[in-house]
Amino acid sequence: MKMTRPTTKSPAIDSFITAIMGKDRRETILAGDCMTCNNECIDENFRDDCSIREYHISGMCQECQDNAFGESK
Repeated sequence: MKMTRPTTKSPAIDSFITAIMGKDRRETILAGDCMTCNNECIDENFRDDCSIREYHISGMCQECQDNAFGESK
């Protein structure tokens, strides 16, 4: 199952993210892809509900979350 629920952010924040990352956060999440590495993001690839919620916020797959925030033990 693809992740399809991006969180709501102000249009200014989403525009800023698009300018920095070169792609639209909402569209990327709706497509089920990662904002940083372009991996496909499906439920089974996330460690827990917290990681899935972070995907809805940042659009980062589990591997990119681990790289950014440190791997959860």
